[in-house]
Formats: sequence, C-alpha cells, structure tokens
Amino acid sequence: MSIFLISSLVIFLTLLFSSLILWRINTRKYISSRTVATAYDSWTQDKLLERLWGEHIHLGFYPLNKNIDFREAKVQFVHELVSWSGLDKLPRGSRVLDVGCGIGGSSRILANYYGFNVTGITISPAQVKRAKELTPYECKCNFKVMDALDLKFEEGIFDGVWSVEAGAHMNNKTKFADQMLRTLRPGGYLALADWNSRDLQTQPPSMLEKIILKQLLEQWVHPKFISINDFSSILINNKNSSGQVISSNWNSFTNPSWFDSIFEGMRRPNAILSLGPGAIIKSIREIPTILLMDWAFKKGLMEFGVYKCRG
Repeated sequence: MSIFLISSLVIFLTLLFSSLILWRINTRKYISSRTVATAYDSWTQDKLLERLWGEHIHLGFYPLNKNIDFREAKVQFVHELVSWSGLDKLPRGSRVLDVGCGIGGSSRILANYYGFNVTGITISPAQVKRAKELTPYECKCNFKVMDALDLKFEEGIFDGVWSVEAGAHMNNKTKFADQMLRTLRPGGYLALADWNSRDLQTQPPSMLEKIILKQLLEQWVHPKFISINDFSSILINNKNSSGQVISSNWNSFTNPSWFDSIFEGMRRPNAILSLGPGAIIKSIREIPTILLMDWAFKKGLMEFGVYKCRG
C-alpha cells in the first residue's frame, strides 16, 4: 500500500472518529421552536446542505423501476404531491401557503410551474434571507419569518396549503394542523408530507428501536413523532376540515433518498471541499443519523406519511 493511500486512510479515519465524537456530544435536542430556528440558521449559513442537496432540502420521489437523479427526484416529489393531493386543480393565480418553506425550492416550483401566488413561511431568518436571494423578481413568491404554530394570517385566506417535512419539528401536532386548516378556505386543498413513526401503541418498539428513535429525535431537533393514523385523526377532527382525509405511506418511493444523500457528497466532492475542513467534518458528522434514518424507514419503524384533505 502506497504512502499516499495510508495517509489518506489515516486522515479519513481521524475525521470519521472526530465526527462520531461530535455526533454523540453535540446533539441537537428540541427545547423550543427557537432551537429549530437556530439549527436551520446554521445549516443555511454554512451553505453545506444547499451545496449538496440543492434548493429543495427534502426527500425525493423515486418512481419504481426507474433510475432518477438525486436532485431530479426532489423536483419530481413536488409534482407527485401536487398531483396526488389535487392541488393541481387550483387555477393559476391561486394563493398557496408553504409552511416550512426552507430556502424556497418547493415554493418556486409551485409558482413557476403551476402559476400560484405563494407565501412561504419558516421560523429561520437565515432561510428567509436565502430564499429571497434565490428568487427572481418575476417569481410570484414572498417569504416571511413566522412560527407555524402561530400563523399571522386571516382565516380562510389561502386556496391551498402545502407543507413538507415540517410537522416533525412541531411539539403540538394538533395546533400545527389547526393553524394550517384555519387559514385554508372552505373547499381549498391541503397537501402535506411528513416523517411519522409507526403506531407505537399497537406495535411497541423494541429496546434497539427505542435507542434509535431517541437518536433520531435528538440529532435533528424533533420533539416527537406520531403515527400516520394519529395525525390523520387530528386532521379529521379539526373543525375547519371537511372531515375527508386520505393518507398514504410513501416509504417505497422516498427511501432511496437516504443513501443517495450520502452518495451525493461523492458525486459533488467540490461542494464540500470548497467550504473547507469544517464542512468535511460537518458532512461526515451527519452520516450516522442518515444511516439510522435509512434503517428506520426501511424497517418500518418510521413512515413517510402523505396527507390530503379539503378545507
């Protein structure tokens, strides 16, 4: 083995060991909505996630028996959820709220492709700043810093409400649903996707699963996960809901995202290297959580729930 290969291996193992130590001692536990804002401010300001995942920092949709690029899958996800939820039945010019908009990737697709007037909200000031920087003037999107549990909008003001992977950060799922449905007009469309646990009441977790769930909560500022059925019940029983809620588990379509997100760092090494040694450590630090997520979703401990209902 050459000196170069030995040196490279030593450097990699050192970085991996350092990252594992950081992973264990520097968790991102949910304390309040402020901790969620702080985490996303950090992820946005260092630009690592954007460099690797692009403008759409959510899981992708991988059609069965079809190869698809990592970033293309993320765009595909938006179109699939729009079609499945019925949001595409809204006419151009309809007002749509994007709850947990990130840096505006989904919002811009909804505006540019479907002609919606989109308002995106996130609790992260850094995300709003970056979303505005990435959005051309002619794109009908505006972005605001706002807590999803305290939406500052009038009742029934939106024709559609869209939310992807935001609910897992909410410590009050009932209030989360209530705020979205309150702003949705009667007959409007709700399209929502989120990370859920399986029903832990009917299928209690094993000791190993409890340990893994604890890590998934503490590493990415999640207060708690609930099942697809539990969140469906919350939507059904809300006074602003039509009461007709359809949900589904999209694990088979989204699961490839986890390994693909790791391989993306190999496909785009300059995205990490150009940000310096700190970015390398940060990217390696996330690998254990991503691998745990991959295991949990593949084993059915976690489920990717999608929901649709009318106001």
